[in-house]
Amino acid sequence: MELVKGIGLLLAALTVFSLFSRYAPKGNKAMGGLAAAAVASFLVEAVHAYITGDFMGIGFLKETGLAAGSMGGPAAAALVALSLGVAPVFAIVAAIAVKGSGILAGFIAGYICSFLSQQIQRHLPDGIDMIVGAIVIAPIAYLIAFYSGPVVDSAMAVIGGAITQATTSSPYMMGFLLGGLIKMICTSPLSSMALTAILGLTGLPMGIAALACVGGSFTNGIIFKRLKLGDNSRVAAIMLEPLTQADIVTRNAFKVYSCNFFGGALAGMVAVYFNIINNAPGTAAPIPGLLAPFAFNDASTVLMAIVGAAIGGIAAGFVCTEVHIRVAKMRGKPISAEAEMVPEAA
Repeated sequence: MELVKGIGLLLAALTVFSLFSRYAPKGNKAMGGLAAAAVASFLVEAVHAYITGDFMGIGFLKETGLAAGSMGGPAAAALVALSLGVAPVFAIVAAIAVKGSGILAGFIAGYICSFLSQQIQRHLPDGIDMIVGAIVIAPIAYLIAFYSGPVVDSAMAVIGGAITQATTSSPYMMGFLLGGLIKMICTSPLSSMALTAILGLTGLPMGIAALACVGGSFTNGIIFKRLKLGDNSRVAAIMLEPLTQADIVTRNAFKVYSCNFFGGALAGMVAVYFNIINNAPGTAAPIPGLLAPFAFNDASTVLMAIVGAAIGGIAAGFVCTEVHIRVAKMRGKPISAEAEMVPEAA
């Protein structure tokens, strides 16, 4: 039941974010701003607070990382508003007003205030709009974050807690399921960094998520190489940052995501075997997922886990792509959308 509850709540959260991204006004752009906020705050925190700070012992970089990590809410408010085309001054006004809030509360405040800002800019003369906007937007952003923060943070804490409990009761099964789902999210337009930051995942669940993104990056490389989805530069790009190849991934979604799931799942089970702990939320991406575990585990253990995750990712990539190649040959169709486009280009 813990397993069903943990995965069920995670899927519910994913459904909400997916529906918002697809159907809310400018939802996809807003989610892009949320992902950027996770990079600006939690990625900087993970690298500098835990790697260059704790692990390497550089004091001022640790303070830099902690400062960045405490600004997830303001970063989300500013970057979401900017992603929606709001004037920079209004974005910063909203960001300053939500100081101390969580990343999801900042996201909500930035999203709502962006539409209010656009109305102010549309109906007031230049100069007046800036003064009135700053005076009006600041308290509204504060109130939105103040009242929405406890509600959304509590909801996300319940989901994060359920995932942690499920991982404790059924570690290998959660390693398989959580690792597979997180890697699929990592390759999709949704941000696995933002999701794990919002859920506040730490400990072994975050270790699973981080290592799944690392192992699954090798799966992505095999997919692009064997299915002829691009040249070597695209292979490297999909391994380092999947969102850079969103156009190709979208055209070949089933092939990519099905292989991704098994690559992330095997890597997640490797994380469970080596008991990889990761107390840096929001590091579910190939590069931060590679670095963050070194801050909380023995270096030799992390290196062995990375090698194991890479082997699992490569194996999943070869097996799954072989299945897709054989099915395509049996059906007499090109193995990818890119291959189908070649005759037209010629």
